[in-house]
Amino acid sequence: MVTTPLLELPSEIASLRSIALDLRWTWSHEGDALWGYIDEKLWERTLNPWTVLMGASRERLKQLAADELFLAKLKAFEDARNAYLTTPGWFHTAGHDKKIGGIAYLSMEFGLGAALPIYAGGLGILAGDVLKSASDLDVPVIGIGLLYQEGYFRQLIDSRGMQLETYPYNEPAAMPVEPVILPESGWLRIGLELPGRVVQLRVWKTTVGRVTLYLLDANDATNSPLDRGITAKLYGGGPELRLMQEIVLGVGGWRVVEALHPDVEILHVNEGHAAFAIIERARQLALKSNLDFWEALWATRAGNLFTTHTPVAAGFDRFPAELLRKYLPYVEGALHGRGVKLEDVLALGRADPSNEDEPFNMAFLAERGSGITIGVSRLHGEVSRRIFQPLFPRWPSCEVPIGYVTNGIHIPTWDSAGSDRLWNKIYGKGRWRTPTGKTAEPVSTEIVSDEDLWAMRGEGRQRLVHYARGHLGRQLREGGFDLEHVKRADTVLDPNVLTLGFARRFTEYKRPNLLLRDKERFDALLHNTAFPVQIVVAGKAHPADNVGKEMIQSWIQLAREPRYRRHVVFLEDYDISLAQEMVQGVDVWINTPRRPWEACGTSGMKVLVNGGINCSTLDGWWDEAYTPDTGWSIGDGSGGAAEDVDARDIQSLYEVLEQKVIPEFYDRDSHGLPRPWLQRIRASMGHLTPEFSGARMMTDYVEKAYLPLAKSVRERMKDHYTEAKAMNQWSRNLHSRWDSLHVGTPVASQTDGAAHVVVPVYLGEVDPSSIRVEMFADNTAEHAPEVIMLHQEHAIPGSTNGFIFAGAIASQRPLEDFTVRVVPYHANAYLPAELPLIAWQK
Repeated sequence: MVTTPLLELPSEIASLRSIALDLRWTWSHEGDALWGYIDEKLWERTLNPWTVLMGASRERLKQLAADELFLAKLKAFEDARNAYLTTPGWFHTAGHDKKIGGIAYLSMEFGLGAALPIYAGGLGILAGDVLKSASDLDVPVIGIGLLYQEGYFRQLIDSRGMQLETYPYNEPAAMPVEPVILPESGWLRIGLELPGRVVQLRVWKTTVGRVTLYLLDANDATNSPLDRGITAKLYGGGPELRLMQEIVLGVGGWRVVEALHPDVEILHVNEGHAAFAIIERARQLALKSNLDFWEALWATRAGNLFTTHTPVAAGFDRFPAELLRKYLPYVEGALHGRGVKLEDVLALGRADPSNEDEPFNMAFLAERGSGITIGVSRLHGEVSRRIFQPLFPRWPSCEVPIGYVTNGIHIPTWDSAGSDRLWNKIYGKGRWRTPTGKTAEPVSTEIVSDEDLWAMRGEGRQRLVHYARGHLGRQLREGGFDLEHVKRADTVLDPNVLTLGFARRFTEYKRPNLLLRDKERFDALLHNTAFPVQIVVAGKAHPADNVGKEMIQSWIQLAREPRYRRHVVFLEDYDISLAQEMVQGVDVWINTPRRPWEACGTSGMKVLVNGGINCSTLDGWWDEAYTPDTGWSIGDGSGGAAEDVDARDIQSLYEVLEQKVIPEFYDRDSHGLPRPWLQRIRASMGHLTPEFSGARMMTDYVEKAYLPLAKSVRERMKDHYTEAKAMNQWSRNLHSRWDSLHVGTPVASQTDGAAHVVVPVYLGEVDPSSIRVEMFADNTAEHAPEVIMLHQEHAIPGSTNGFIFAGAIASQRPLEDFTVRVVPYHANAYLPAELPLIAWQK
């Protein structure tokens, strides 16, 4: 049995154990100094305090216990940590703590630091920043994820410049995790029913400031070898293994919530991978409270939030129907006699609920099972409304109930030490532990001089050059290159030259080779002796993405050419620590996704706090962030055939670099300072850093989703679920009777400048109080959509349940733009999310 080993420390430094197991050190510059003092080389190599402590000899620990300088550093760090943990944060001081019992945030991956490699890319990095931001604002969040034995692959570049994948073993004893030990039963294990057996899931925890992240793994000795491999690789294996992983995350994850935090009221599903938690939450409530499944779903759905990160429908996880029938029969069996059949549950994951052969879509389950669904940027919200349109047949796409909370990044994780000192002068310590983004303004010259600002940028660029040389030297040495090649790494890049950065997953839609499509022009940029340019590149391709691997090879081959090796550097194995070095040092962050395929993208946000400037296509977050004084846009966001868009964007990218970026960077005054460039840095830092911070993101989640959902779920659950039962019956009645209603022909007249509309509506068996009759006009290039409610006037003589509805249309739009429709109505329902019925007059 592998557990966190006992670490014997002298009493004077015993607190190092709890400090090392609290990932708050991942966003503490003081923590970097503390661990480096113990063993500088091991700390720089591993960035893992637990490994540093485990690697320290007894003699070294005794030395530290008697070292007054170290003890002073330790006490300062302890005092700061204790103050952080004990001082009430924004959530409590704002009085929200009585309004929410707790939030469970489930994600397939979490990127918190190099010491815990259980992430693949942007989704995990975002999830890690969510937990850190929740800790800073004192929001009662717990995280639920998986502890992978191998995680995602580590990248090696071979002699041909091709990517190779390795999967080093994640030894729990070497990671900052601990088993969850219960006083009465020992190590907590969660039983999970899979076909013909019960798999035991071990529960671990790691501390993230005020937040706890629980991690499940199936590598228990009582499980079969096959089952122990369920949590081996992140996103590994075929559909069946992937389905088992998502059952572990969703079903097992919610069982952890029930076992350890039964007060949780909000389930936050981060992407569709965790959507089975929605079913499990309803199932468990049905069993505990003697409800049928659908009553329980109506009760719990109001407490579920789904964040979708996918910009294309093809990106959703889908599973063959027969696989679901194999793995989910326990739902029907456990709820025998409680109004549920497995096929009805599976219908929640289909666009056409009646098509039993349609693959099961995890995102559809997540949307149908959540009171609120949000995208991750304004543009992505628009795209998602089109993607989820099949779940809302005949509803206008502008009314598909998908909102958005634009992602943000946890600023203290990504700022440099120099940037941190500068922001301390502007706002003081603790600035990112309060809501931000409301009063952004440029960085004032009265607080930070141009000289100090430019010195901070030079320090970051110099550090990046030093880091890149060391990283490249190790990369070449471990790749088998001779000593002469390795030594050349010490001469790459120039700390005084305009430095571009490009790092992300290498895949076709991100167009990482856009710069290389005009090599002659690129060569001219790199070798302009008066205004030189250099670029640092990093990124991985999915193991199965051969096109992405070839793109990586193109950059590697260019960087290895003698003519370019000083100007172009590709750094292998892009991860959190490499990303931190890059975003703290580059002058300009290049981003070239093909619009609108980047849901949000947060890499460019990370340069803001460090004085870097963005140059990007108008996609994801940059579509709402860009202004001419804060950065540059590539292209104008217009569409067309891919080859045409690419041709326009190549031309635009080079024009921006040649005519705007490079001249402005090298426009120096008599003091050697680029004043216009510094003015742009001030605008970018001051306006955009707070707006795209994790604190702003978490505040939005609280105000736009968590608080409204908590209020709704409490209303549905009080008085033994009276409201939920009534809403379930209301829904059933409307479903069964909807086809009996129809809308007659409206009659319009003009009075006092307004159109008056009268329309007969025959409701059949539908209760008039359960619907609304409206006039609707869709959005156009000139007009926003309009909805005008018509009022019930009187019964139609001689009819059965027929009524006249009437209203005035005071609109600048022509009357023919409007159509009469009937929609469900319930004061406490999320509509049309929970009941997407609609009937049109025509």
